[in-house]
Amino acid sequence: MKLNIEHYHTYITKYINHLHIEKNLSNKSIKAYVSDLNRLSIWLHEHKFEYITEEIIHLYFAELSQHSTLKDSTIKRKYITFKSFFAYMAQKKWIKASPLIHLGKKFKTAKRIPKTLPPNEIKRLLAAPQQDRSVKKSPFSTRLNIRNDAIIDLLFSTGIRIGELVQISLKDIDLRNRSIIIFGKGRKERLLYLSSKELIDKIQTWLKIRQEFSPRSEALFLNKYGDRLSIYGIEDIFAKYKQMAKINSSATPHYLRHSFATQLLENGADLRAVQEILGHSSVSTTEIYTEVSIKRKRAVLAKYNPRNKIETSK
Repeated sequence: MKLNIEHYHTYITKYINHLHIEKNLSNKSIKAYVSDLNRLSIWLHEHKFEYITEEIIHLYFAELSQHSTLKDSTIKRKYITFKSFFAYMAQKKWIKASPLIHLGKKFKTAKRIPKTLPPNEIKRLLAAPQQDRSVKKSPFSTRLNIRNDAIIDLLFSTGIRIGELVQISLKDIDLRNRSIIIFGKGRKERLLYLSSKELIDKIQTWLKIRQEFSPRSEALFLNKYGDRLSIYGIEDIFAKYKQMAKINSSATPHYLRHSFATQLLENGADLRAVQEILGHSSVSTTEIYTEVSIKRKRAVLAKYNPRNKIETSK
């Protein structure tokens, strides 16, 4: 295969349209694809290559693996990006075959234990918005607080990602049946049950005052201008209550997802059920939470197991 760089940019545009229209990927995912594909273009220019060949693609990944400071998971993502891109081009018969067809690279990625919050910190975080409300003065600040209270609770009660939370629209939530539709990665839908009565009450309280934000969107959660709240807005809200609750200063909203999953497993939930609730495409992704759960059980048993203090040998 020999592909002119100018043609490469044309095909990128067509491929991105394919991801938008046919694959229905989120803007965040598409942005990652564009970044990976454009980075190759920059590398080709730096090395004064005018064409893309199988040898050059192999050289590119060899350089990433041997000389880059990128994480293994990042290099693997780039490989998947190009594998998908060139497979699409081959399917369209724009090229004879993918230049990665003989690479067959297997990536070993280090397992990272999910970072979680202990139950006492989660309890303080969930209580923080209500404590904050008691000292609020203006009606507007109170309305924001009511919204924020529902957001923090919804994140932990369902384990959804902040990117999924901001996509929730009014039509996606059914409080009578205590259900909510979540659009995950690849716009895959999953239906979740809202098991907490407190959470239901918080969402109902928010919906009663939502109109006072002069909505310009059908989003469940609005910013102060009446538009859909962004992920950056969620991060700011979390940062505020994290500081107020005096929990782990390194915590991010994703800690709530990890904590939710880990505690489900610790309480006896089935691994496959947790996989479906989290929206993982593979159970192997969910299995990482069992390692956190086992670690905690090991620590408890090592410290508190009464058998440890009983000696039968003389």
